[in-house]
Amino acid sequence: MNRTHISSIIQALIAALLFGASAPLAKLLLGEVEPIPLAAFLYLGSGMGLLGVKLFMRINKQGLNSEAQIKKPDYLWLAGAIIAGGIAAPITLLFSLQHTPAATASLLLSFEGVATTLIAFFAFNESISRRAWWAIALITLASIFLSVNLNAEWGFSLGALGIIAACVLWGIDNNFTRNISAKDPITIVAIKGLGAGSFSLGMALVLGNKLPAWEVVLGALVLGSLSYGASIVLFIHAMRGIGAARTSALFSSAPLAGMILSFLVFREFPSWMFVIAFPLMVAGALFLVSEEHEHYHVHEMTIHEHAHVHDDGHHEHEGDCAQKHSHIHKHDKLAHAHHHMPDLHHRHTHST
Repeated sequence: MNRTHISSIIQALIAALLFGASAPLAKLLLGEVEPIPLAAFLYLGSGMGLLGVKLFMRINKQGLNSEAQIKKPDYLWLAGAIIAGGIAAPITLLFSLQHTPAATASLLLSFEGVATTLIAFFAFNESISRRAWWAIALITLASIFLSVNLNAEWGFSLGALGIIAACVLWGIDNNFTRNISAKDPITIVAIKGLGAGSFSLGMALVLGNKLPAWEVVLGALVLGSLSYGASIVLFIHAMRGIGAARTSALFSSAPLAGMILSFLVFREFPSWMFVIAFPLMVAGALFLVSEEHEHYHVHEMTIHEHAHVHDDGHHEHEGDCAQKHSHIHKHDKLAHAHHHMPDLHHRHTHST
């Protein structure tokens, strides 16, 4: 496995750590704010925080040309991601939770990684090796163990089907976002956060939800900027290198981070399920880290734009350039064999 793929795996795990931390920290805020306004300020925090990052970069003229900018065709994928994952999925989940036992809901939310993988495989022809399937299965199984609460009420209903539907919508969001992952991830997440956050805030006002005190709003905005903003930016970076299915599998380790933080913050000792889930997640991550995939493949001629350097074997069009930059460039038809993942240049179909 090359350095880029290892970097993508690390980015996915850090993204999971940041997102997993949101649950126990949001628990500190829930006593002061209702769920829908909290979701709104978390999303708005991600958008506002990343807008601040873009403003800082522009003032200091840092990295202005290192990422490809969103173009008109990309907005269809971005709009689909916002509608599916930022609006439809949370609303579906909120209504479904009213009719679903907590144990069932927690368990079914682990289906997001499975949904992302199946959509990536069947709808977008993303290659998934046998080793990757095993890794995805192990990490998903570990997520299920972490979600089980044997003492809580259990049962399936229309609400449970609604939660599955919400997971499918998030899976669609992940795959739509994967299709524009070559573009500036900070801009993508800022637009998604502001769009979804504004809609949720509007819905909260229409429903008559009381807005919290300013210090609670500030706390939610800061939490959202890290657990939603920075986390999803890293998620998109990871998808560039290892694809949607593998990134989502690693991102499914988020409950593990939440459980560890719950122990540190609330002194809530993990259940015996943690003992089973932890080695399963480690084994799944090791399967992905040690994955080898190499075969003779053909790159058809293509013209596109994304961040790159000129020493990676695919971008030798202008000689040496150690600095990451972005511009429209052409790849001539190329046939070769080397280890690869379903990254930006290896999303070809596989016969086996």
